[in-house]
Amino acid sequence: MTATGPRLRLAPSLAGYLSLASARVALLTSLWARQLGGTVTLRLDDIDPRDAAHAGDAEHDLRWLGLDWDETLRQSDRAARYAEAAAALERAGRLYPCFESEDELRAKRDLRARRNQATIYDRAMLKMTAAQRAQAEARGKRPYWRFLLSPDPIAWTDAVLGRTTTKLSAMSDPVLLRADGTPLPLFASVVDDLDMRTSHILASDEMRGASAIALDIAHALGADVSALRLAHVPPLAVEAERLTLRRLRTDGIEAQAIAASLVPDGPEAFDVARAGGDGSFDISRLRALNRTVLSRLPFADVSARLPPGATEAFWLAIRGDLDRLTEARGWWDVVAGTIVAPVIDGEGPYLRTALAHLPPEPWNGGVWHAWSEQLAAATGRVGAAIADPLRLALTGEPTGPDLAALLPLIGRARAVQRLQVAG
Repeated sequence: MTATGPRLRLAPSLAGYLSLASARVALLTSLWARQLGGTVTLRLDDIDPRDAAHAGDAEHDLRWLGLDWDETLRQSDRAARYAEAAAALERAGRLYPCFESEDELRAKRDLRARRNQATIYDRAMLKMTAAQRAQAEARGKRPYWRFLLSPDPIAWTDAVLGRTTTKLSAMSDPVLLRADGTPLPLFASVVDDLDMRTSHILASDEMRGASAIALDIAHALGADVSALRLAHVPPLAVEAERLTLRRLRTDGIEAQAIAASLVPDGPEAFDVARAGGDGSFDISRLRALNRTVLSRLPFADVSARLPPGATEAFWLAIRGDLDRLTEARGWWDVVAGTIVAPVIDGEGPYLRTALAHLPPEPWNGGVWHAWSEQLAAATGRVGAAIADPLRLALTGEPTGPDLAALLPLIGRARAVQRLQVAG
């Protein structure tokens, strides 16, 4: 399986916009591939038309996160291959037809639960005779197909969990084919992984049972998967399950901050055994990381996303005081637009004094220092007593970027008008 070198795959869920949990698995997979020097295939599970509609969104979001891949595989192109694999399982006696409706299955589960029995499928359809099947089909019923699980446990050495054993006897035989012949994602994934010679698979620990079933299907297809390396990372915290990359991006969170929040040890120290940490997620930590990322971004990386007309001097002045890039709009209004300056109770005399001592233009980076020195001499004020009322009057905010950088951008005309209103 590894004759061509390590081969890994990204298989994002296409059930909607790319979730943070799906993005995390993709990111960790990419880091593992980089560490191994392997190749990466993007697999798009687009058999269902509803999922296919999100394929482009998933590709876009993965690239925005900074990921790349060597080739793309679309499951919608592989119907004939899945039918061939299903026929092989049927010939081996491992795929059997079922006719029970969801209501019938639910009634069975409820009955077994009332009897304190395991609610796994009872394999009743294995007892169906050829005549009974013909009769059901004559009435217009079309079977869906279940995989007959092995009686023996499945074991492997997991790159994160160590030696792992799963009892297949505690699971229901999974449905692999719908009544219309389309494969379920688990089955299609197994066939794809075998054909792509996938050598390393990273998944959330929630998928451990599915991984055991996948190995059983691979064995039934005659594949040797002894060299396959599996890694199951702790699932992402529940509170992060509803988050999508699209939502975070719209909220002004940078891709670099998201990546840093999902890889606790950092990409350079990546170790698959510790990949994903304990699965915890802290939105406040993500915001703090975003602030750090923004404070380091050069103007060239953000210029296209800033308000029209925004300059490099503006960006350098504000970038250290942003939690989200969307906040830049408000600061652009401060320096280049119109704001409503608040009337500051009790500070009228001071603000009028400040206006009287406002230096003439042209202004440069030293204008704030010169102005504050004059005000200290004229009023006896120092430090915050000088700056705080002026910041509020000039920006409308009690905190924010350094006034030494903002004042030349605001300009004298705006400063005069705001001091007059506030005083």
